[in-house]
Amino acid sequence: MSAAQQGNHVLLTFGVPQFSERGNPLEHPPAIEIYRDFEAAPAPSKMHPSSPKHPTLLVTIPSELVPRYSTNGQFRYSEPLDASDFTAHPDSSVVFSVRTRASDKKLSPISDVAALRIYPAPEPIADLAGKVTPTSVVLSWTPPQKTPVGPVPPLAGYHIYRSEATSTSAPGVGKAGNLAASPSNPAESESTTLPGEPVSPPDLQSPLVKIGESTSPSFSDTQAEFGKRYVYSVRSVLSYAGTNVESSDSNLLSVTPRDTFPPAAPVALVAVYVPAAGGTPAHVDLSWAVSPESDVAGYQVYRSEPSGTQATRVNNHLLLTPAFRDMNVASGRSYHYTVTAVDRSGNESAPSPAASVIVPAANQPSHD
Repeated sequence: MSAAQQGNHVLLTFGVPQFSERGNPLEHPPAIEIYRDFEAAPAPSKMHPSSPKHPTLLVTIPSELVPRYSTNGQFRYSEPLDASDFTAHPDSSVVFSVRTRASDKKLSPISDVAALRIYPAPEPIADLAGKVTPTSVVLSWTPPQKTPVGPVPPLAGYHIYRSEATSTSAPGVGKAGNLAASPSNPAESESTTLPGEPVSPPDLQSPLVKIGESTSPSFSDTQAEFGKRYVYSVRSVLSYAGTNVESSDSNLLSVTPRDTFPPAAPVALVAVYVPAAGGTPAHVDLSWAVSPESDVAGYQVYRSEPSGTQATRVNNHLLLTPAFRDMNVASGRSYHYTVTAVDRSGNESAPSPAASVIVPAANQPSHD
């Protein structure tokens, strides 16, 4: 049997008996009696707390409800903690023990005990939000203000948790990025959850794993990848005599980062008129600086004339190199060119600064 503080709850976990004392399989789960007491904290040299002589019954779980608290043979009970649990029992440990009852006449011996020191944790963060930037998912939240016994003392910091989500989020998982929020129905949750029944985890591909820490109410996840779906939670942390106590999970935030950020506009565009020579008609050669961004897939070239006509694209296919030869020019005309960069997600940059060139008339010499 084990007990662990999770925010302002204690999660008690133990195996549900499957056999009687004689080794016969039980026809149905036994009723569970959970006892809770407060005892003086054991000395550091004492490894195991003693079992109370007269344990105090906390709750009885009838046989027919035991499956609601069980997963893969493990019984899980979440005991809420209130202000009196902290103020009325200073320097004490909370001690849990269990008995099972297969019938009205058969009560098992008292179990081994699970004991731990408890401390008031901050209230859960309720407004975790996020936004997607070109390089990260940026999380932000409001610091908690209360514990069960009063204002929050100076925080030790925050722990940030993340998981990859399935294609659909569970109720109660808020969403950011390109997704809309999907709040749970509180009335429905209250009507279906039994006292002490642990909250069902969201539908995640993997458990929430701590990915970082922060001393301020913000965090940038620079390891997030475009196109993947993540669920985030933040827990605030208080330190008591060297023991860190986390709050419960914040509201869960689902984010699917998508690359909607265009690359920077190309620079150093140069346009040069090249006269006809050796059977090659007159044309304009364009060149520009290679984009330094790693996800640029190619370039587009646009041309307009001084008469105010709208620029039109002159290349038929995405250009893979920073150069283009415009063979479709007419003598006696002047042209303005711009270039854009296109990344692998199809985002197109703003136009580069324009480069202009004059194609001489047929009877006018060219000037390089």
